[in-house]
Amino acid sequence: MRIQVNGESRELPDDSTVAGMLAALELPERGIAVAVDGVVVRRTEWARAVVGDGAHVEILTAVQGG
Repeated sequence: MRIQVNGESRELPDDSTVAGMLAALELPERGIAVAVDGVVVRRTEWARAVVGDGAHVEILTAVQGG
């Protein structure tokens, strides 16, 4: 299936979960937030939340500042 991640087209296996998507994209599971089609997905749901074909995913990295 094809999805958009932070505005870039990506190919993932069908029925990928958020956790599977992060693993496939080689992204860390800490220090980030994930929204699928405009809805933030809680970290506790990542293993069960399926990313559908054509989904728009935003991955945000936590940044500390002063």
